[in-house]
Amino acid sequence: MSVLTRDEAQNRAQLIDVHRCTIALDLTAGDETFDSRTLIRFGARADADTFVEIDPAELRSVTLDGRSLDPALLDDGRFPLKDLTAGEHELLVDARMRYSRTGEGMHRFTDPSDGETYVYTQLFLDDVRRVFAAFDQPDLKAVFELTVTAPEHWTVLANGVTEHTGGGVWKAAPTPPVSTYLVAVAAGPWHSVRTEHRGLPFGLHCRRSLAPHLEADAEELLEITRACFDRYHEKFEEPYPFDSYDQAFVPEFNAGAMENPGLVTFRDEFVYRSAVTDTERQRRAMVVAHEMAHMWFGDLVTLRWWDDIWLNESFAEYMGYQTLNEVTPASPGGQPPRWRGEGTWTDFGVSRKTWGYDADQRPSTHPVAPEHVEDTASALLNFDGISYAKGASALRQLVAWLGEKDFLAGINTHFERYRFGNAGLAEFIDSLASATERDVHAWADAWLRTSGVDTLTASVDAVPGRWTLTLDHEGSRPHRVTVGVYDRDLSDGRTLTLRERYEADVPQAAAPEPRPGTRPALVVPNDLDLTYAKIRLDETSLETVLRGLSGIPDALTRAVVWNSLRDMVRDGDLAPSAYLATAAAHLPEETDVALVQGVLAFASGEVADHCLAPDRRPAALATLTDLCRDLIRRTEDGDHPGLRLVAVRHCIDAAARPETIAAWLAEGTVPGGPELDPELRWRILARLAVLGAVDESAVAEELRRDPSATGREGAARCRAALPDPDAKARAWDAMFGSDDLSNYLFTATAQGFWQPEQAELVRPYVARYFKDAVAVAARRGPAIATAAGRWAFPAHAVEAETLKLGEKTLRKADPVPALRRQFTDRLDDLARALRVQEA
Repeated sequence: MSVLTRDEAQNRAQLIDVHRCTIALDLTAGDETFDSRTLIRFGARADADTFVEIDPAELRSVTLDGRSLDPALLDDGRFPLKDLTAGEHELLVDARMRYSRTGEGMHRFTDPSDGETYVYTQLFLDDVRRVFAAFDQPDLKAVFELTVTAPEHWTVLANGVTEHTGGGVWKAAPTPPVSTYLVAVAAGPWHSVRTEHRGLPFGLHCRRSLAPHLEADAEELLEITRACFDRYHEKFEEPYPFDSYDQAFVPEFNAGAMENPGLVTFRDEFVYRSAVTDTERQRRAMVVAHEMAHMWFGDLVTLRWWDDIWLNESFAEYMGYQTLNEVTPASPGGQPPRWRGEGTWTDFGVSRKTWGYDADQRPSTHPVAPEHVEDTASALLNFDGISYAKGASALRQLVAWLGEKDFLAGINTHFERYRFGNAGLAEFIDSLASATERDVHAWADAWLRTSGVDTLTASVDAVPGRWTLTLDHEGSRPHRVTVGVYDRDLSDGRTLTLRERYEADVPQAAAPEPRPGTRPALVVPNDLDLTYAKIRLDETSLETVLRGLSGIPDALTRAVVWNSLRDMVRDGDLAPSAYLATAAAHLPEETDVALVQGVLAFASGEVADHCLAPDRRPAALATLTDLCRDLIRRTEDGDHPGLRLVAVRHCIDAAARPETIAAWLAEGTVPGGPELDPELRWRILARLAVLGAVDESAVAEELRRDPSATGREGAARCRAALPDPDAKARAWDAMFGSDDLSNYLFTATAQGFWQPEQAELVRPYVARYFKDAVAVAARRGPAIATAAGRWAFPAHAVEAETLKLGEKTLRKADPVPALRRQFTDRLDDLARALRVQEA
């Protein structure tokens, strides 16, 4: 399918204005296709040719200004409009469209729990043509009017308030001018929770089978929504620009959420049916805050072209974390809610910022604001840790440098200038510059137009009575950091106490000033994590944290230190075994769930599985098992259920022998709790499958117990993990030999297939993977291409031969862009792991 280039979009935007799109969708035409009829009213500024995008199963008719055009002219998703004359035009397109099973376009899902069917749109980035005809680019905004015909017992949701006019026909209120990719429909027999706030209708919606779980969390979700809505109205002078605010939790969603104005869609794993930690609730709350920020930045003011996607995502990412940090109310008993915003930046540091650091050190890195994104396929690749986490980190550094007052003043100027319009980086920086005398343009050039991670390396010189910190700077960006200075508490020798925090600018304008006092035990550059850079501690400080990390008083500081150790492992500057030893020594004393989750995830998923040679992996798993058992013993009093849940999960994943976790499964509980919910049962069964301690009959029995959508995914994961040649062959054929698996079932199967314990069994598939992944990606499109490259990649095979096979594929096989990007990233990770193993 052809992709839209930047030049084509610019030329079309100069030629036409789109005024109004009237769309009628009929969802009663069968299980495979639906009907789509679109009337586009637009104006042409000159006599010229152009085209409209549509990708139908059948193009029935095209009419321009009452004149029929030949449907056979459709070519590769584009219908040409020849010999347009200057003036106003009406284009009517009638087509039969295909439902999707990959989370793109109009996705259709039948719930195995009750047989009910749901459909929803995901039109980002260029999938509008899968649903209706459009001039599909973000700077051709229009008013959209939607009518949807659905089965009688369904409810239809859209960007505006919808009304059932009878006979299964639903009409949505016209939108303000919005971009094509933001149009949204979600239809099905939804379970809904409705309320009002500030005179606007608010709604929560999910599949009927998830109704009890949504009801259990509805007040929490609405409390978050109201709190963020009110806080944004304190920050932003422009009021919420749409007529309602619905949040629909939809099945098999590829992203975390999508900011469709008035109808935000979320992956329905956020409707928790099993136990989660308070940190996971906090992350869900952050996603709510993130998507709501988009209502202003992204929906009200929209990028002109996809090279400015960071303007959407970096802003929403920063604002989501910052706003959540500001809105946490106290409960009547004085305790914060479970989704408390306190500590959001700690979670950002260990769960999001590392995503940015990793992405920014690969060959596929790019500036936060690249100067030229050639086409939509290239743009789609930039939805990564750089556009989200690095961009948010850059904005956090900007606020530290500029001050929040001037930052918000510039943002409000931006909203006023470009309300319901489009703007790019230059306009955004001009808006910020109008609120300050600082050189924001120079800051933007240094931070947004460059790629890679700066490194700040600390060295400390001391003489009696004073000491001096020097920060060596590898990189080109200016940084404003907060330096934390810590002493050992002499009463216990383990606890570290804060002596002072002070601000420093890097690069330093002059020689650093000596500071009074004895040499500190620990000096932490970027102590409050306000900038984006790798940190290297001085030798004494490194020794202090390896011995006494748990004694650092603030969780955010501990996050900065853990990230420094993580970077050192990845760069070959710290032995993986030393990281594991530090985790084993200090995690049992850790109280912050986000930190425990982040450190254990890296220790297991990276250190044990990739950074250590295979013959050292059993010892690493034993260390992790002992560590998790320490955490489980420590939490027996029930005061730390989140820590206990994290420890139980990782204890399951690290199990090298089946007896203990098999007993948990048989008894339905971990001794002392928690009782096994569906997530934990499937987790244990998957590990038992890897270890060869269960067979297909056990998987089938568990699926009978839990026949839900997530149960089907759990079964697919377990079946692919069985150490049996026939099971591996069936799983491989399901992924690559047919196109029947949905996006979620493909991912689950891929997650189960490769297991380090089964390296010899799956060795023949490593070479097959590169050929078969290229083929399935070409057939099934970007979503499956991404899943094939991310989840189906043989990451366990940290061997030079795997690297050679992948590099040869990149040179000769011409994989589609989404898969090429995944191959590039995974192969770089593999090469890094090889270097670490050799070191």
